[in-house]
Amino acid sequence: MRISTKTILGSCMLAAMVSPVLADDPPPAQPSDADTGKTAPPSPKPALPPPQSDTDTQPPVASPDVTLPPGGLVEQAGVGGVVGYGRPGVLELGGSAGLMIAPDFRTVNFTPSIGWFVAENLELSALLGVSNIKANDEQATVWSALVEPSYHLPFNRTTFGFMGIGVGAAYEHQLGTGLAVAPRIGANVLVGRSGVLTPSLSYEYTTHDVESVSVGDMKDVTLVSVSSALRFNIGYTAMW
Repeated sequence: MRISTKTILGSCMLAAMVSPVLADDPPPAQPSDADTGKTAPPSPKPALPPPQSDTDTQPPVASPDVTLPPGGLVEQAGVGGVVGYGRPGVLELGGSAGLMIAPDFRTVNFTPSIGWFVAENLELSALLGVSNIKANDEQATVWSALVEPSYHLPFNRTTFGFMGIGVGAAYEHQLGTGLAVAPRIGANVLVGRSGVLTPSLSYEYTTHDVESVSVGDMKDVTLVSVSSALRFNIGYTAMW
């Protein structure tokens, strides 16, 4: 009985000495996602900046309170600028061309032009034209120089209607120099940044002195020939 008591007491003391050592051991490592076959969640992506439009808008059309800028001219008129078509000081440079073909008749014309808006929607233009007319076996070349005031009515920021009248001189080598008057109507359509497409319809009257004759008591009476021509032209100009 004494032996059993000592044995039990020694076992309890040994267990008490071993238990603190076991308590200090670290916990077992947990298995990683690679060991378990699981896929790790993706890393969050950085937020993208919001989209922004780089489309330039047309500047507003002319208004009655706008006056000529210093020097009388503006720069960088058109899309992306602060000055729109029809504003005082806007300068446009370009030209127009037309062609008409019929049986035994053909006419072709080309007209360089420069225009300057002296007031809101009011433009003063210089037109230098050359026309070649052929009828049957005869042909003639007519040169003309006109000054044309015109008014441009805005329908919106890109479309205008206009009307004007050109007055000047026309020259043909056989008939000489005569008076030329050309009323004109058309439209202005803004294209691109500073381009202006201009279809127009004009009716040009030209007078020429034919010859001097004596009629009764009147001597040296000058006969005047009046010719007219209807023209449809397509023009393109650029704003400056």
